Amino acid sequence: MRLVWAQECTAGEVAAHFEVTRPNISKHLRVLREAGLVTERRDGTRRLYRARPQRLAEVQAFVASFWDDSLAQIKSSAETDARRRS
Repeated sequence: MRLVWAQECTAGEVAAHFEVTRPNISKHLRVLREAGLVTERRDGTRRLYRARPQRLAEVQAFVASFWDDSLAQIKSSAETDARRRS
């Protein structure tokens, strides 16, 4: 995601940063595109990928809500246990 955050990159440009094959990087980028986390723009035969910060912010808020709910449940459970032991 960092590689495509501020600029468009091809799958080959992304793959150059990893010890993973270009086809595997393309698969990862396809999954990210289908999830709405990156955009794909065609320029001739090239496919250029770029992150969608607004969509990532939505995902972050969604995950944070689960984290907040889980922490609240853990806190409540710990307080209940503490009261039972007292």
